Amino acid sequence: MAAFPVPGSRRRIRRAHVMAAGCAVALCTGVAAPVAADGGTTTAKPTIVLVHGAFADASSWNGVVERLQRRGYTVIAPANPLRGLYSDSAYIASVLDSIKGPIVLAGHSYGGALISTAAAGNPQVKSLVYVSALMPDVGESGMTLGAKFPSELGTATKSVPYRAGGVSGTDLYLKPDRIHPVFAADLPESTTRVMAVTQRPAATTAFSETAKVAAWKDIPSWFLVAKQDKTINPDQERFEAKRAGSHMVEIDSSHVAMISHPDAVTDLVLQAATAADSARPALAATGTTHDARAETALTGIAAASLTAGAGAVLLGRRLRRSRP
Repeated sequence: MAAFPVPGSRRRIRRAHVMAAGCAVALCTGVAAPVAADGGTTTAKPTIVLVHGAFADASSWNGVVERLQRRGYTVIAPANPLRGLYSDSAYIASVLDSIKGPIVLAGHSYGGALISTAAAGNPQVKSLVYVSALMPDVGESGMTLGAKFPSELGTATKSVPYRAGGVSGTDLYLKPDRIHPVFAADLPESTTRVMAVTQRPAATTAFSETAKVAAWKDIPSWFLVAKQDKTINPDQERFEAKRAGSHMVEIDSSHVAMISHPDAVTDLVLQAATAADSARPALAATGTTHDARAETALTGIAAASLTAGAGAVLLGRRLRRSRP
């Protein structure tokens, strides 16, 4: 004899299915949410540290600083001593040590060599950004890279001896009449005349000392190539970026892209900062990359859905068997 359903039993079964589906959604949401090491979600924005290059000071980053601050980022633009790769990178490393939380570290020109050294061994540095910069490998210097990729910088500098605290050496200055054509051709000449007067010299050791580490081998990097750069050969910049597997963009800019094209430079820094917001930004690479954490999350979501679905079926069968 066919059994007639008890009134309301179908509604109970439907409610059970809806409840199980809701559990599946809750389980999927719990698996997909990024979780920090302390059990909380990762929400803190990284601190952006901007390192200037030779012949300049931190004000060269002003346009980028203003744009990043408007987006709610904490920004630090320390004074680069410009005395030598070893001492300057040690100084920048000490600045990084004073910062709590994740860091995005950017360098322009000679500042690129500094961030490659200063970031080594610091787990808080999540991304590196190079703006028309030096990016030496271990055993390379600014001079050895420049010898492989000649530029007009050699025609634009003059040497001046210095003495300080019992130490003597040689400083390099840009010749005032060469700043506009070689260093900053896309800025007004009135601006480059001021730059000539206010420039900060770099000791020759800044370019002759060879790198002992290369943090870009372990930390994801972004690189802006200035296609009209006459201070660092654009081919050198492309070579460095491709060798490091950097996320690379090219723009029509002179050497001082952060001054003449602050929007483009800010956009690149924001790309690196957005990647740093995730648990572990990926190194740039050709072809596909395998993310074990993403695979684990997807597996968990699938398992949660299957478990909830199976539970709905079993619950429905039990309700049907319980009917008189």
